[in-house]
Amino acid sequence: MQISGSIALVTGANRGLGKQFATDLLARGATKVYATARRPDLIDIPGVVPLQLDVTVPASIAAAAEAAADVTLLVNNAGIATGHNLITGDLTEIRRELDTHFFGTLNMIRAFAPTLPGGAILNVLSALSWFSYDGSNAYAAAKAAAWSLTNGVRLELAAQQTQVTGLHLGMADTDMAAGYQGPKTAPAAIVAAALDGLEAGAAEVLADDWSRQVKASLAHDPAVFYAAMTAS
Repeated sequence: MQISGSIALVTGANRGLGKQFATDLLARGATKVYATARRPDLIDIPGVVPLQLDVTVPASIAAAAEAAADVTLLVNNAGIATGHNLITGDLTEIRRELDTHFFGTLNMIRAFAPTLPGGAILNVLSALSWFSYDGSNAYAAAKAAAWSLTNGVRLELAAQQTQVTGLHLGMADTDMAAGYQGPKTAPAAIVAAALDGLEAGAAEVLADDWSRQVKASLAHDPAVFYAAMTAS
């Protein structure tokens, strides 16, 4: 996928990683960037085309697909973190996680797939696609589902030569992670790695040490991983 000359759409572009994606896509030569948000009035990125979009509302997705029928690169970045667990958590909030990360991403891909032969999709996933963490289990389950979705649609869209890349990261220094006190990676570094991987044709981009370490642990006994995590 060549970013220069592409026409991109970024979900959740009013802040954090989404804002960085929209900014960097323009800097790398994208002809047009649709920057979407539930409230497009909050988008303050020079040069983008603001567009209203709520990925949990099918009618909103359909309207965006009609308004942006020239898209060749879809960046599924919109996300939430409710902080709910699976057993004691509010089922409404758990469904919101799945509606955003799984069904929202799926519905976006289904709506935009007809414009993407020869183009690309970048799904923003997480190191939590591969492990669970007490206090964020709804998020982890939704991201695990989105990882599986990413692999599935890659197979289904191969015939139309649509590249599908999954981006995994640990903790980014964004508003969503404001309450986290551990190490965080700058959004610019994560987005640079993602776009470099996209242009290299990577199926998967591991943007930081945390995502690389977690991915490597999957080949081993999960009890060892969780014991180490609990002890740290």
